Amino acid sequence: MQNSLSKDQKKFKVLMITVSLFTLGVFFLSINAGFISIPFREVIETLIGQGTPQNELTIFDFRLPRITLALLVGIGISVSGAILQGISQNPLADPGILGINSGAGFAVVVYMFFFQGTTFITGMLSIFMMPFVALVGAFVAALFIYMLSWKNGTVTPIRLLLVGIGINAAFNAGLIIFQMKMEPINFMKAITWLSGSIWGTNWTFVLAFLPWILVLIPYALYKSRYLDVLRLGDSIAIGVGVQIEKERRILLFTAVALAGASVSVGGGITFLGLIAPHIARRLIGAKHEKILPLTALIGALLLISADALGRIIMAPMELPVGLVVSILGAPYFIYLLIKTV
Repeated sequence: MQNSLSKDQKKFKVLMITVSLFTLGVFFLSINAGFISIPFREVIETLIGQGTPQNELTIFDFRLPRITLALLVGIGISVSGAILQGISQNPLADPGILGINSGAGFAVVVYMFFFQGTTFITGMLSIFMMPFVALVGAFVAALFIYMLSWKNGTVTPIRLLLVGIGINAAFNAGLIIFQMKMEPINFMKAITWLSGSIWGTNWTFVLAFLPWILVLIPYALYKSRYLDVLRLGDSIAIGVGVQIEKERRILLFTAVALAGASVSVGGGITFLGLIAPHIARRLIGAKHEKILPLTALIGALLLISADALGRIIMAPMELPVGLVVSILGAPYFIYLLIKTV
């Protein structure tokens, strides 16, 4: 038994180091991805403070904030998806599919509509307000989903999925109504953002989003043991003294907060919260103490890779990272849907 545990722990460490190294490699490739190509040697020189002013501007003021946000958003959305799958016992749960992302997006677009694009894009106070605005929209969507999924004292996985798809469609319809009333320039900004564009290319956006990750991810890891207990079923969870509805609400709050804050700076990125937890579960097993940190790294790797591809495929134009993730994630979602339902 002890030997088996040590093997699992060793495998977990190897996986974490391997994914981290891949992420580091893509990080350096991503710095060089885009219309302006910077040789690797010049990238290193710039990072250690010996680069040209043009390279410093390109790397430190544009590419590094974007890459950092991609890493953080990847962590936030993927861990949110892992938590939602754990509390609902639904392998198809994802904040984008269930409508949580569209609820957050709807709130931010309404904010854009009433406060105009200038304040939304450049005002520092507005940037720090965005995660809270998105959070309100995400919680409204989650509340509707939870209430409409509740039947005979339980929430079934299929009912949760179907209600979530319906809520997603309703918020998307609301988004279109507000977008059609916007000025053309604000309309284009909203379209680009909602398609999943890491558009916050300055450090203010990073500073606005970073506290959410620093607080919520450690808390999610701390609560991971409850996800393992919930997986055993309600009767066993109650038998060992777990207040299941209380813990579900706390974990749901954490997942929704992560998704809402991620949407506020990364837009509507769907399927990432579905794919990353599934990959982690296949690699390391069902224990959430290991699933969540591995999911966070895989999510960061997938999103930074998708962002780099989006800047390379149609250069000098950029393909929104959300579209790249959707192209990769939609077939996997269909496969899981056929396998599960």
